[in-house]
Amino acid sequence: MAIQGVGFAILSVFTFLSASGVAQEVDVDGLILASEKAAYYAGDDSRSDARMIIVDGQGRKQMRQFTILRKDVEDNGDQKMMVFFSRPADVRDTVFRVEKHVELDQDDDRWLYLPALDLVKRISAGDKRTSFVGSHFFYEDVSGRAVSEDTFSLQKETETRYILKAEAKDTHSVEFAYYVVEIDKQNNLPVLINFYDKNHTNYRRVEAVSVDTIEGYPTVTRSKVTDLTSGGYTLMEFRNMTYNLGLNEGVFSERSLRTPPVQWLK
Repeated sequence: MAIQGVGFAILSVFTFLSASGVAQEVDVDGLILASEKAAYYAGDDSRSDARMIIVDGQGRKQMRQFTILRKDVEDNGDQKMMVFFSRPADVRDTVFRVEKHVELDQDDDRWLYLPALDLVKRISAGDKRTSFVGSHFFYEDVSGRAVSEDTFSLQKETETRYILKAEAKDTHSVEFAYYVVEIDKQNNLPVLINFYDKNHTNYRRVEAVSVDTIEGYPTVTRSKVTDLTSGGYTLMEFRNMTYNLGLNEGVFSERSLRTPPVQWLK
């Protein structure tokens, strides 16, 4: 989400007020960039431990545990990420590597290392909105969807939130017709995203369940993705989160797929 946050879409709001306190203008481009920065670019880099609880429509549960390392090339720009799985045994030592690109003409690069096969599998652009290791999160939710891929419009403003509608510029690359995102005015974080199909049916929801301030940064510490058709959901919890560690480029290299940087995973 980064995961600093679910893998969800990313926005923000900047409002100009008159002397009477009435909103006169909303800079939508500015709000999108400010919220993207708050949700995915806090600090220059970060580390966190995460646990997923996956619950299917019949109530059966699975668990995934992993560590996420993230480094920004520049704010609101390119970004690098590594996800190292530790539990359960069947996914232990699996690694997800991402090089995120924000330009529309350049797809993100994503790889999955499968230790049982000693195989590095490239995840194609067409697979970015498919299940991430059996959860209700998509690959794109984990690495983050670039705001440049969508067109946003302000729909409504409440006392505490801004509500925007987003439509993909490339409609063939996504399964949704549009989504609606609610932005918390206090911290600029997207706290609720509902996805709709072409029949305007709300079939998927991404929400920030808990937000805490860590080292001065508002941070989503629990997020949830729900399949509203089946009733299944995945809850992701973050702990041991820290920012600005000074992670070097080697941590995010192909070499780390088979030889993880253990000093950052303890």
